[in-house]
Amino acid sequence: MDWFEAVILGLIQGLTEFLPVSSSGHLELGKFLFGIDPESNFYFSVAVHGATVLSTIVVLWKEILDLFKGFFKFRLNEETKYVIKIIISMIPVGITGLFLNDIIEEYFAGNMISLGIQFIITALLLLMPLFIRPKEKQLGYVDSFIIGIAQAIAVLPAISRSGATIATGMMLGNKKSDIAKFSFIMVLIPIIGANLVELKSGNFSTEGTAFSVILIGFITAFVSGYFACKWMINLVKKGNLSWFAVYCVLVGVFSILLGLHVI
Repeated sequence: MDWFEAVILGLIQGLTEFLPVSSSGHLELGKFLFGIDPESNFYFSVAVHGATVLSTIVVLWKEILDLFKGFFKFRLNEETKYVIKIIISMIPVGITGLFLNDIIEEYFAGNMISLGIQFIITALLLLMPLFIRPKEKQLGYVDSFIIGIAQAIAVLPAISRSGATIATGMMLGNKKSDIAKFSFIMVLIPIIGANLVELKSGNFSTEGTAFSVILIGFITAFVSGYFACKWMINLVKKGNLSWFAVYCVLVGVFSILLGLHVI
């Protein structure tokens, strides 16, 4: 991987981590188009995912700080309830990571047909809130678990995590002003935890990837992620994700055609 590829992949990761179009799916597609081995350069993937986690913390630092302050008062206040909801939301993805990790890894092997089908599934998820519109309500504990299930399903590369969780929250009737922030905060610990586990296991390779290239990818992902996060929070308040659904269909069809060697 060279610096140009690092910039492009970092930009892809930063923008698509928060937009409901699947960052992992776009990274897989980008690696395929650049001819990069999907099994290698894992350290680069860890770096760019870490960059988007950092950009989330920078954008939502006030909300995160308030949660910490309220939680460590050790009483059942609104901040403590919110943290409990975050913990509940992490249960499904934790179970998925513990028991289905080997199966999930098979979907990160550069299969473009499978990737394309997943992009189309993401499009369908984004369109569903247009037809399912319950009365608006506050985010509850059961809602947190259901949104967590959506996050667990989105461990597949081209199922958008933000798309699945935000669309699920909208279909549950959760307030639009709340669901985007909840979606972005709930993923912080799972992503950090998954990266730490992978780094500890040593199941990654830096072969052919210079530190400077990784750093370029990290910076690009952080900057683009910062602006994409702020934009997405404002966009969700309007509640219209249909254009992203159209985009996912087009990328899905393109991926399938690549897999069929039509293009």
